[in-house]
Amino acid sequence: MGVVLELPEGGVLEHILKVLRKSFWLTVTRECGILTDDGLAIEGPEFREKNQEELLSLIPKIQVMARSSPLDKHTLVKHLRTTFDEVVAVTGDGTNDAPALHEADIGLAMGIAGTEVAKESADVIILDDNFSTIVTVAKWGRSVYINIQKFVQFQLTVNIVALIVNFSSACLTGSAPLTAVQLLWAKGESIFRLDGPDSNVILNTLIFNTFVFCQVFNEISSREMEEIVRWRKEMMKEIDVFKGILDNYVFVAVLSSTVVFQIIIVEFLGKFASTSPLTLVQWFVTVFIGFLGMPIAAGLKKIPV
Repeated sequence: MGVVLELPEGGVLEHILKVLRKSFWLTVTRECGILTDDGLAIEGPEFREKNQEELLSLIPKIQVMARSSPLDKHTLVKHLRTTFDEVVAVTGDGTNDAPALHEADIGLAMGIAGTEVAKESADVIILDDNFSTIVTVAKWGRSVYINIQKFVQFQLTVNIVALIVNFSSACLTGSAPLTAVQLLWAKGESIFRLDGPDSNVILNTLIFNTFVFCQVFNEISSREMEEIVRWRKEMMKEIDVFKGILDNYVFVAVLSSTVVFQIIIVEFLGKFASTSPLTLVQWFVTVFIGFLGMPIAAGLKKIPV
């Protein structure tokens, strides 16, 4: 029962379609939290008598359907997918479940008790016939999906910036990208009071350091993709990208390593990396400019899409 209760908390709405006595399935589904006060429990014969208009009003409310035929299951799944644009997963083990398994976005068949027809119609076979495995699959699948979202957002930001710099430099000067950036920063030497033979190297180091810290803070801004999606759906007031950041040891290690290696590259690997040591003021300015990307990113995330 605990496994079933985890599904609504994870955003998974469960419908039960079984051939059982009404008194039995009403009691079981209420105890499991599947059938709620706002939900609807219906039997197959009653479901089949409804016309198209009545079905469209009933289906969003249906949580339990007992004594259902293969056609009833197929009809419900088809309407949920096509009419209501829902992502539907169906579990089954019998031959009668094959039409619904085939129609669903994700069909899950039981590996031990399931018939060959059900397995062939399904997309995923649960080898141990354990319902808790579905919860595990959902957790892992959602984790992978969210991580892909974070990676794509981070990489798109970096690649788009690189593309703009390269394209602009090719159009304006026809030479290396850094030359175009130097043109935009033509007054940088006077702002930082740079002079002497190393002024160009220092200016290039400032640009390089700013770009790297833009990406560091962009990594932080790319967290909590699931919260961003939920905010857009429910209009939440706050999205805290720092929430639980210290619990993710790998993320903290990668972020810390990036900062440490950046300091080493700038301060100690001048000849190898063509950089020059920066003053505390210069470090502060470059880090602060990189940080400005976070409030900008936060504002962009609140734009409905």
